[in-house]
Amino acid sequence: MRPRKKDRHLPQCMYHKHGAYYLVRKGKWLRLGEDYQESLLEYARKMSQATQGGMPDLIDRATKYHFKKKKLAANTVLQYEAAAERLKDIFAEFNPKQVMPKHIAAVKADLVDTPNMCNRILSVARIIFGYGLEWQEVDSNPCVGVSRHEEGRRDRYITDGEFAALLNAASPYIRCILEMAYLTGQRISDVLSIHLSDISPDGVAFTQQKTGAKLIVAMTPDLEEVIARAKALPRKVRTLTLFCSRAGKPVSYATVKMAFRVLRERTGITDVTIHDIRAKSLTDADKEGKNAQTLGGHSDPKMTARYLRGRLPKIAQAPTMPIKVR
Repeated sequence: MRPRKKDRHLPQCMYHKHGAYYLVRKGKWLRLGEDYQESLLEYARKMSQATQGGMPDLIDRATKYHFKKKKLAANTVLQYEAAAERLKDIFAEFNPKQVMPKHIAAVKADLVDTPNMCNRILSVARIIFGYGLEWQEVDSNPCVGVSRHEEGRRDRYITDGEFAALLNAASPYIRCILEMAYLTGQRISDVLSIHLSDISPDGVAFTQQKTGAKLIVAMTPDLEEVIARAKALPRKVRTLTLFCSRAGKPVSYATVKMAFRVLRERTGITDVTIHDIRAKSLTDADKEGKNAQTLGGHSDPKMTARYLRGRLPKIAQAPTMPIKVR
């Protein structure tokens, strides 16, 4: 750190600007006050909190412990990490014991416009304070009693015509991934993890990253055709997985998600998500009389119902006329 040119009497990270004193950390200016002595006391309190670790330290330790304890899917870990970073920013100046239910409720109120993200943040906060309580660093979990936002049930069904348009606009590489996701009914992350050893004449074997469920999707002529095209895609080196980059590296979920976003813009079908492909697969399988619950790897039929309910209009039967009028 270069030496100060002015205000050399001030301690590290403390600055005087526009008649007030500030503590500057990570590019953020935290107002301490206008009186020099009172500002020094406030500076000492803030720096003491930082030395003791505070909430950011608990968040880091709790999430690290949770990831080690629980076997989570890579995408879930990324979502938890994003929520943890938001919490570290929100409670940067708090010690764990200072966080009260009213503060958690305020977070919920501030993020009302993004209910899904807010609920994820609240869930991660509950986990973090749960560990804090277990480690005797807090006396109670301030998240208890704060309800989650109501999340609207997604009811978007990709029609056959829309799916065909998306596939036709995709590169041969992305098309194979999307077709495999539809034909197997599995999550994109599980499709990207298919090893060549998972493929047999019986079908494609999966161990779902999110649930740990194991299943084999029976081989069909459509599956055989997509697998053959995927194997024929250009790659510089031989790999153990069905899908990889030209250089032979694993394909990330973020790459496929970004490619699907481009497809939406290219086709004008902007109100669908990549997750809707799995919903279409399970819905179509159910419509054909196949076991959508088994295909989805769900132990609870309610989980399958979340994908199926309302995605296709129900056909109602009208009554017959009780009296024939001649």
